[in-house]
Amino acid sequence: MHADIAVLAALTLSQWGWLGIGALGALLAAPIVTGAVFIHERQVGVVIKKFGSRSLAPGQLIAQAGESGYQADTLPPGLHFGYWIWQYRVIKAPVIIVPQGEIALVVAAAGASIPAERILGKIVACDHFQDSRKFLADGGEKGRQLGILTSGTYRINSALFNVITSKNAMNHGMMPGQLQLLRVEPDQVGMVTTLDGKPIETGEIAGAIVEGHDNFQNGQIFLDHLGRRGLQEQILLSGTWNLNPWLVQVEQVPMVQIPIGYVGVVISYVGMAHEDVSGAAFKHGDLVNTGHKGVWVSPLYPGKHPINTRIMKVELVPTTNIVLNWASRTESHNYDAKLSSITVRSRDGFGFNLDVAQIIHVGALDAPKVISRVGSMQNLVDHVLQPIVGNYFRNSAQNHTVLDFLGARSERQKEAAEHIRAALGAYDVQAIDTLIGDINPPAELMQTQTDRKIAEEQRKTYEVQEAAQKQRQQLVRQTSLADIQHQVVGAEQGVSIAELTANAHIKQATGNAEAVRLQAHGEAEAIRATGTAKAEAYRAGVEALGAPGYTVMQLMQTVGERNVRIVPDVAVTSGSRTGLVDAMLAMLIKERQDAKPV
Repeated sequence: MHADIAVLAALTLSQWGWLGIGALGALLAAPIVTGAVFIHERQVGVVIKKFGSRSLAPGQLIAQAGESGYQADTLPPGLHFGYWIWQYRVIKAPVIIVPQGEIALVVAAAGASIPAERILGKIVACDHFQDSRKFLADGGEKGRQLGILTSGTYRINSALFNVITSKNAMNHGMMPGQLQLLRVEPDQVGMVTTLDGKPIETGEIAGAIVEGHDNFQNGQIFLDHLGRRGLQEQILLSGTWNLNPWLVQVEQVPMVQIPIGYVGVVISYVGMAHEDVSGAAFKHGDLVNTGHKGVWVSPLYPGKHPINTRIMKVELVPTTNIVLNWASRTESHNYDAKLSSITVRSRDGFGFNLDVAQIIHVGALDAPKVISRVGSMQNLVDHVLQPIVGNYFRNSAQNHTVLDFLGARSERQKEAAEHIRAALGAYDVQAIDTLIGDINPPAELMQTQTDRKIAEEQRKTYEVQEAAQKQRQQLVRQTSLADIQHQVVGAEQGVSIAELTANAHIKQATGNAEAVRLQAHGEAEAIRATGTAKAEAYRAGVEALGAPGYTVMQLMQTVGERNVRIVPDVAVTSGSRTGLVDAMLAMLIKERQDAKPV
C-alpha cells in the first residue's frame, strides 16, 4: 500500500492533468478495487492463488493451468492489475544476485523424477531457471540441478527453485568456498572426480576422455556423451573454471617435474588398447606408444609435465652416472641404502669383508626398456645389481688366498669390471667402472703382516740410521780435509817441485849417461884400434922372430914397463926359525918407508 502511494506521488503534473480528480480516487483504491500490484526493479513477484476452479494434482507443487497454489509465472518489475487480495497473494522476493567470482546452485522443488542412474536433474533451456513454466513443460527434474548460475542477477521463482549462494551456503550443509570459481594455480593440475554419470567400465580405473563439455563446465554434454562417474583421465590445467561442485570434485596437485639429469618413464594404467612396439629383439618386456596402456616408449625429458598421477606413474631414471656403494656409506639418491659390505671367503678359508663401488649409466632412450624389464630403478639395484656384483666377488674370492687377493687387487678389479659390464649389458644398463674399496681381512692374519711390516720398517730405519752415521763420518772427514787444505796445497806444490827437480836430474843423468856412453864408445873404439894395431904388430913379430922368441921378448918388455920385481924384497929361507922373524921385520920397515911422503 505504501509503495503504491509512493509511485503516485512520483507522477508528473501533466500526468495528473490527464488522470483527473476521479481517476486519482480510483488509483488510490487500486489494491482493493483493481488488484494492482507494483514490483520494484530488484524484486520478483511470486504469486499464490488462494482458490480456483481446480486444485493441483497430488504430488504437484506449482500450478501451470490456473490451479490454486503457487503459480509457475512470476511478476516482473512494474505495475500489475487483477491480483485481488482476497484471491491472490503476491510475495515480493528479492532477485538473486551472484557476485563476481562465484556460482550459485539450484534445487528444484517440483518436476519430473531424476532417473535412478543419475543424481542431478538435467539441464533444461529455461532462461537460467527464470522461466519456471518452460522448465516444467520441457521435463525439468525435481531435486539438485546439473545447471548452475554464474555471476549476474536473476529473477527466479523461489517457490519452485531454491538457490544456494555463498551467503546461505551453510544453511544447506555447504561451505562458502565451495561456491567460488575453481582456480587451478600455475604449475598445478586438477585431478577430476565426477559424481554423476555412467559407471566406469569393468577393468578400468578412470573414465575415458569425453569431448565437447568444455572442461566439465557443461555437465549436460558430459553426461549425454556417456561420461563416467568417478576418477577421470582428463585433468584441468591452470585457469578459472565454472564447475558444479555437485558434479565435479577437483584436487590440485603439482605438475610432474623432471629434474635436469633425469628422464621420466610413464607407466599408464589407462588409455587405448595395449600394442607392443618394442620389436622382436626386446624379449623381456614391452613398450607402447604415447596414449596407450602400458610403458610409453618415449620418455619425458627435463621440465614440468601435466600428468594425471592418479592414473599414471612416472618413474624417474637418472641419465647421469650413478654410484652404488656396497659399504657403510650411502649416496644421496638412496638407491644403495640397503647395500652393505660383501662378505666373502678366500681359498685358504678366511672370511673377510669387501667394500665395492659400482658406477652405472642408463641412457635416455634405454630408460623405458629398463623400467619395462624391472619396474623401477630400485628394483634394478635390488634384483639385478646386488646379486650380480655380490655373487661375482664371492666366486672370485674362492680362487685366491687373502694375501693374493690383497696383493693383486688391481687385477681383481679389472676382472670384475669386465664381468659386470657384460652382465649388465643384457639389461640395457652400461657398467662404467667397478672399484674395490676397503678390504677387511681377519685381524689375526693382518697382525702377523703388521708385525712383519714393522720389523721390515725397523730394518730400513736401522739402515737409514747407519747411512746417516756414515754420511756424518764423511762430513767430519771432509771438514778435516777442508781445515788442512792449505797444507795439502803446499804439499802438492812441493810434490810438483820435487817431480820437476827429479825430472831435471833424470834428464841430467840421461845426458851424463849418454856422454859416458859416447865416451865409452870412443874409448872402446880406441882400444879396438890399439888392439888391432898390437895384433898386427904381434902378427908381424911372430912372423919375424917366431912365436916363442916373440913371446919372450914381449914378456921382458912388460916386466920392464911395469917395474915388476923378479927378486922379492924379503926372502925367507926354510929350515931356520930366525928367517921368519927377519922377514916380518923387513916388511914392517918397508911399509913405513912407503908411508913417508915423497
